Amino acid sequence: MFALVDCNNFYVSCERVFNPALNGKPVVVLSNNDGCVIARSNEAKALGIKMGVPAFQITEFFQKNDVAVYSSNYALYGDLSHRVMSSLGQFTPELEIYSIDEAFLNLIGLPVNYREYARKIRRTVLKNIGIPVSVGIGPTKVLAKTANYYAKKTPENQGIYVLDSPTKINEALKLFNVEDIWGIGRQYSKLLKSLGIKTAWDFTQLQDSWVKKRMTIVGLRVKKELEGISCLELELIPAAKKVICTSRSFGESQTELELLREAVATYAARCAAKLRKQHSCAGMLMVFIHTNGFKTDEPQYEKNFVCKLPVATNSTMELIRYALFALKAIYQRGFRYKKAGVLVLDIVPEDQVQGSLFDNVDRHKQAVIMKTMDGINTKYGRDTLKIAVQGSGRKWKLRQEKLSPCYTTRWKDIITIRV
Repeated sequence: MFALVDCNNFYVSCERVFNPALNGKPVVVLSNNDGCVIARSNEAKALGIKMGVPAFQITEFFQKNDVAVYSSNYALYGDLSHRVMSSLGQFTPELEIYSIDEAFLNLIGLPVNYREYARKIRRTVLKNIGIPVSVGIGPTKVLAKTANYYAKKTPENQGIYVLDSPTKINEALKLFNVEDIWGIGRQYSKLLKSLGIKTAWDFTQLQDSWVKKRMTIVGLRVKKELEGISCLELELIPAAKKVICTSRSFGESQTELELLREAVATYAARCAAKLRKQHSCAGMLMVFIHTNGFKTDEPQYEKNFVCKLPVATNSTMELIRYALFALKAIYQRGFRYKKAGVLVLDIVPEDQVQGSLFDNVDRHKQAVIMKTMDGINTKYGRDTLKIAVQGSGRKWKLRQEKLSPCYTTRWKDIITIRV
């Protein structure tokens, strides 16, 4: 049996942990640059606030209905996610962190009552971290995901749903829309619905040969999972990324090369850190910049530049050097740039890097420097130690006008309790 544990309205729940006055009130969290709604409390959903709606379009609605609005606080959310996952680790020998707010637990062989175990998981996470979770349990990962849907969407289930018998599984699948099946994308759901396949149960009645032909082996695995045959193993070690991208829209449009240099250098440093974390090196780098396409009254420009690196690397210093070279090649005066980004690709394991006879970089020395930098930044916080060209970021950073304190990751933001 597998359990899928999903944090309820995670970003909103994180805001409520340190501000209990928000409990029972409508709360929303906005995307980068305070653009669109990306998380809603149940109270906000009840008011009819849609996911993805631009915040500026409903500012008056927020004020009229006393909606609490917050900028995305990724430092806080990431730290609380780590705490949730650490707490879940005590309930299983095998844990797959599926996303920032979801995890699969392998319960196979555990001599437990699944409903009682699910209740214990919910109580423990709520007590230890303050985050409410929903728990769905089934004999496969897809069925666990399906069970979690019923745990979260049906109030009388009180955050727990267990699919532990063929009869209960069939009943659940007959009420489950085909477009909601985990692993069935938009195009496949359109195909199935055009053929009269409306529910997950309808999908399981199709011939295996037809599913494999029209939906590939991936679709067939989903079908088998719905039938109770486990085909998807837990991914205990996340696969190394083949492409890494760091990009941001600026809080205010930028015109000066120097400020763009700071941003691009910072993005290159982020990519380098991610490469080192997965023990990889990149053999190619791309930098892109573009103006705001929505401002049709302003001149428009977009450009990218790709660098083939002589030797694949994960050194912050090297990647910044090539990124700034690429930026200089594409930068044009007279434009108001809204976004920049850095991609690293042609990624290989760091122990499989092809060297060069003409390479004059002291790679051992750089590796020692990078290890020291990562150690300091891990202990004292990101960018405690950085390359000078990264600057302060004050003039190009994200707009976060409604940012809550970083209660768990910044000394000055540690909550003070007065008795």
